[in-house]
Amino acid sequence: MGLQDRTPTSVEEYASYKTRFSNWGRWGEDDQLGTLNHITDDQVKYAASLIREGLSVSCANPIATEAIVGNQQRNPRPADHRMMVGSDSSGDYIGVAFHGYVNTHIDALCHIFTGDSSAGGRLYNDRDPSLVTDTGALTNSVDYWKDGIVTRGVLYDIPAMRSQEYVSPDEPIEGWHLEDWAESVGIQPRPGDAVLVRSGCDAFWSANENFEFSHPPATPGNGPSVIEYLYDNDASLLGWDLQEAGHKHFDYPARIPIHEVVIPYMGLPLLDNANFDELSLTCKSTGRYEFMLVISPLVIRGGTGSPVNPIALF
Repeated sequence: MGLQDRTPTSVEEYASYKTRFSNWGRWGEDDQLGTLNHITDDQVKYAASLIREGLSVSCANPIATEAIVGNQQRNPRPADHRMMVGSDSSGDYIGVAFHGYVNTHIDALCHIFTGDSSAGGRLYNDRDPSLVTDTGALTNSVDYWKDGIVTRGVLYDIPAMRSQEYVSPDEPIEGWHLEDWAESVGIQPRPGDAVLVRSGCDAFWSANENFEFSHPPATPGNGPSVIEYLYDNDASLLGWDLQEAGHKHFDYPARIPIHEVVIPYMGLPLLDNANFDELSLTCKSTGRYEFMLVISPLVIRGGTGSPVNPIALF
């Protein structure tokens, strides 16, 4: 089952992922970067060599300051944006709960535990979840990435491959679909790649305004076998516009199956709720699906992640 056999991951195989793809200790007991360690100096230089046209493309959604009509459960806590306008200047305040399914953000490695902390759950690299406190995380936090994430990004445009506006809810993206896309556009995976998977989020939500949001999510998106593709190719991070897919064949023992393996076991950051529609158009017009990607998390001491505006450079 899984990537090798091009069949959906079974429940038993999913359980094995937590040991098969664990990176605990791989980069030493003091490691705070996880799979970002795959981004070498040579990878950054290669990414920089991809800037030819001088184009830049944002991969972010606007910060959501209002509940989303028809899908309020996607944004139960709209961002608080207040304006202060004086006679000769203006300013503003913004407060945002960025985790969830709307705002573009990156997850730090303290965001997801291996299980209930009272039952022995751990953080990435076998750290104690009690180190995540009410005043901030004392380990695995986003401020360890304050120097930014710069690497080669590769867009995996699955709706384009399937000639669809968006990925169908009953046909999740699997690891072999990523393999097929890469081959079709002449991409050879490189260690340190940011794997960016497009499902067509704007088209999906526009066509499904009254979609019933649930946990586990029943949205279209990615199946667990993408974890194998990420691990086998030494990816540095996964970015997506839609996240885990509901799966009609298996009931995985997890609320968010991919999150619950790649963050606490692999140490792989997730770029959640990106928007790759403009990026898709740019890749198509240039004929290139590789580019330099720059992600600059806010320096939030002890933060579980950060809102970000990822920039693709051509």
